[in-house]
Amino acid sequence: MQRRSQTAVLAAASLLLAAGCSSGGGQPQGGDGSAAAPPKSPGTAATPGAKPSSGAPPAKGSVKVTSTLTTGLTSPWGVAVLPGGDLLVASRDTGKIIRVSADNGKKTELGSVPGVDPGGEGGLLGIAVSSTFGADHQVYAYFTTASDNRIARMNYDEKRPPGNQLGAPDTIFKGIPKGQLHNGGRIAFGPDKMLYVGTGETGDTGLAQDKDSPAGKILRMTPDGEPAHGNPEADSVVYDYGHRNVQGLAWDGDKRLWASEFGQDTWDELNLIEPGKNYGWPEVEGRAKGGSKGPGFVDPVEQWKTADASPSGIAYAKGSLWMASLRGERLWRIPLNGTKPVAAPQAFLKDTYGRLRTVVAADDGALWLVTSNTDGRGTPHKGDDRILRLKVS
Repeated sequence: MQRRSQTAVLAAASLLLAAGCSSGGGQPQGGDGSAAAPPKSPGTAATPGAKPSSGAPPAKGSVKVTSTLTTGLTSPWGVAVLPGGDLLVASRDTGKIIRVSADNGKKTELGSVPGVDPGGEGGLLGIAVSSTFGADHQVYAYFTTASDNRIARMNYDEKRPPGNQLGAPDTIFKGIPKGQLHNGGRIAFGPDKMLYVGTGETGDTGLAQDKDSPAGKILRMTPDGEPAHGNPEADSVVYDYGHRNVQGLAWDGDKRLWASEFGQDTWDELNLIEPGKNYGWPEVEGRAKGGSKGPGFVDPVEQWKTADASPSGIAYAKGSLWMASLRGERLWRIPLNGTKPVAAPQAFLKDTYGRLRTVVAADDGALWLVTSNTDGRGTPHKGDDRILRLKVS
């Protein structure tokens, strides 16, 4: 699974697969760190309309589309923000990485990631820039090959001609199961400068509890792909388990990790992530009756009907989590007071821009929102796919 022993890397944690697309009920299948002191327990949803405490965001927020940064993107998936604010965008189906100027939307092709084998929900998925990018110029990519899903890093040299700016890939982690569905794919460096990876269970729910498989989990590793210090098991990259298809990763202002998750036919989830915890799939989808999934299971903080969400990327800004929705074709706002929402989730941009894949926070508190209508499941319109700039509160 990694350059070192696959068994050693994954020997410990229990795997509960979090699949991220639909089955049976017809839901589209486009699924898409560790805090220094992880919270003791996940929050539970606040009563809708509950008054926020001092310092919490208001119950009701706002979204205004202030501009369209760029158009004409092909199957955009992962997005990473470069120092200075420009965006790197991964194209799932072409395997290309494109730089988009935050000032004028100009697109520059860096190059293609070698070995990408697109198909179904696989291809070039998440990307991230090193937490020490200014010194090493490393770009990380999660992608599907002919045999697996893997993570590689490449040197980015913008002085080279467009289309030839990526160095040879250095695979840091491999052996993540692949499938037509539920490939996970979101990667991000956490506040601790470790790399976090959301995976899916490929539609094989039996992998969900497999302690030796990296599928259906959140993984935490060093920039070299080794198990990070402080993981639940010292020789394993597994950070938690019991997911169907993790699609979004974001940290709040207190460095707590949150993840969005594709449900099957009933409930999509927003989870507060704690190391070593079991998030329930395939035993439970959404919250268990009575408010507890049972021994060893953690309930989601929020849940949505799959027709209203089918979530992908998430971001944190202005005291709230923002969740892009594919089938739901809307942007959800979840205002937080610590580990608990202060009000019911609020939907914006419903049925306005089609499927929404990725949302990223800008340094000034704005959001970048990426549509996903050229992924084979949407209805493209002139200009799709596009990146929108949002002013939010």
